[in-house]
Amino acid sequence: MSKKTVLFDHDGGLDDYLALMLLLTMEHVEIAGIVVTPADCYIEPAVSATRKIIDLMGQSHIPVAQSVVRGLNPFPRAFRKTSFQVDHLPILNEKEELTTPLAAESGQEFMARVLLEASEPVTLLETGPMTTLAAALDIAPEIESKIERILWMGGALNAPGNISHYFDGNQDGSAEWNVYWDPPAAHQVWQTNIPITLCPLDITNKVKVTSEFAHRLGRQRRHPLSDLAGQCYALVMHQDYFFWDVLTTAYLGRPDLFQLRQEETVIIPTGPSQGRTKIQAGGKKIDALDSVDVEAFYDYMLAQWAG
Repeated sequence: MSKKTVLFDHDGGLDDYLALMLLLTMEHVEIAGIVVTPADCYIEPAVSATRKIIDLMGQSHIPVAQSVVRGLNPFPRAFRKTSFQVDHLPILNEKEELTTPLAAESGQEFMARVLLEASEPVTLLETGPMTTLAAALDIAPEIESKIERILWMGGALNAPGNISHYFDGNQDGSAEWNVYWDPPAAHQVWQTNIPITLCPLDITNKVKVTSEFAHRLGRQRRHPLSDLAGQCYALVMHQDYFFWDVLTTAYLGRPDLFQLRQEETVIIPTGPSQGRTKIQAGGKKIDALDSVDVEAFYDYMLAQWAG
């Protein structure tokens, strides 16, 4: 079976690193590169942690690129600090030197080049904002035809957004963070003909990181991946935390666990609803992950990280 070529763009949140760890276990996937977008992170430790994870998993041929884009609505510092915490985990600092290469060009230039050079259409896995992709499209509009599909953790269709606790009454709370960081960029991508599969809050809200899952992870056979995943999840077990980016990535490995639905949607780029992903007749047709076999998903994650 031929491998699926995937280019991964993440934004350095805790679940982005776990999504990377899952992606790297997929034998049917050929990873063309990793881009780190400076949104839910501080960029230097986020790039460092990304390279350390790739090194740990013995795949240091995969290049990493640092995007230099900027969004409109910054993530809270409390979210972004986890990039420092993950970068300093002992299991990621057993080697003195990294071998995973860091691209000399910016993340958006790297993305444009990789897509232009691809011999076949590429799946773009997005677990952060669309800003780097929008910038790459500005550099080379012809890459639109080189993207087979975007798989994106983003948006809220029939669920509330997740920004309302962090802002005053100037926003109506309908947006999800990966859209809200840069609504015009998401709106720009929505104007393209690139097919999109969306993993919105509607489904991620149903798949929580539970204490039971963390305990099962800790009890299974000792392996660097399960140890690292357990250390990461230990950082957030004091709060409600969901499999946002990991669930999105799991669709690449086990699409049979999911049910999808098609919707016509638009992105609201400005105003009190900026960043809202709205169902609207005549909008861009997207496939949305609608439901998942939660227990089978948990089992899949445990198996992938068991080594």
